[in-house]
Amino acid sequence: MRDLTPIFDGALVLTGGGTGGHFFPALALAEGARGRWSDRPIAFVGARRGIEARELPAGPWPHLLLDVEGFLGRSPLRAAKSAWKLWRAMAQLKSLWRRERPWAVIGTGGYGAAPALLAARALGIPFFLHESNAAPGALVKLVAPKARRVWCGLEAVRPMLPGADCRLVGTPVRGAFLRDFRRAQELTAPFRLLVLGGSGGARAINEAMLAIAPSLLEAHPEWEILHQVGAAEAGRLKDRTRHARHVMVPFIARVDEAMESASLIVSRSGASTCAELKAAGRGAILVPLPTSANDHQRMNALALAQEGRATVVEQAADLAARLEAAILLRMGDAAMRHALSKAPEPNRAVDLCLDDLASYLG
Repeated sequence: MRDLTPIFDGALVLTGGGTGGHFFPALALAEGARGRWSDRPIAFVGARRGIEARELPAGPWPHLLLDVEGFLGRSPLRAAKSAWKLWRAMAQLKSLWRRERPWAVIGTGGYGAAPALLAARALGIPFFLHESNAAPGALVKLVAPKARRVWCGLEAVRPMLPGADCRLVGTPVRGAFLRDFRRAQELTAPFRLLVLGGSGGARAINEAMLAIAPSLLEAHPEWEILHQVGAAEAGRLKDRTRHARHVMVPFIARVDEAMESASLIVSRSGASTCAELKAAGRGAILVPLPTSANDHQRMNALALAQEGRATVVEQAADLAARLEAAILLRMGDAAMRHALSKAPEPNRAVDLCLDDLASYLG
């Protein structure tokens, strides 16, 4: 329940969540806006079940969390329940915003953004979208034609949004990634393999790594593994036997520091992670989530592979064996490993988005 202190009147509202891939670009834009417009209120709208429900209460941002959930992969009955929750949350927000009208709304996707974007469209509040992935989500497709601008992370998304005013900007990364990173070639033993399954974890990657980590670490005693398993998976895996140099944690808050200390990374291929890999100058073995909407994770991974920054291992029944082969090859061959770790790429997405916002709204 939100208290009665107005947080939306004249505010720049950020909305996007469910997963880190949607939430972290919104957070990056909020950080940039706070630095640019110190007097402008900034607030968030999200879902009670997403990553934002964990991150926002622990942070400095005023926020409202709504009882909404995703539709993807649900039974007809659950989908109908989700639709009812969305309608109720949107009605609640419209009533609130008639009293506390925001300055503008920026949506970065995910089911947590749906009530705010639909309410903004209904009330004529200026709204902007950022689509990080190579394929737009259903919500972005629905509201893009009425958005003041759609900021695209990749050029491939532009033709998929006919009727929308699109601009290519890249994917915003948090301020922690807007710095100089030590090059991977400068790292010395013990070398670190960093495993990231996304903010929610990835059961297939977790199981594969538990199966292959002992042989990887026995073959290469100069290596260690830091493995983010996800909060939901941590309880399930806490009693599983693992190698002494295989450290598992639920979540890594300073992922920029974890990437900087890593000589090789195994990860899902959400757009935020891909942008952070480029900003940190780290190569990766990417395992796209096969059930991602419109297969966007696979498209993201292939885009990074085309730049020579990643190799792609598709998730299938023999994932452990193929992942082991790909990791072993690069653990034992520094030249092959370093070939993926290109120079860090400066990320200007936050500035480009906020420059555009200012040109529209002043």
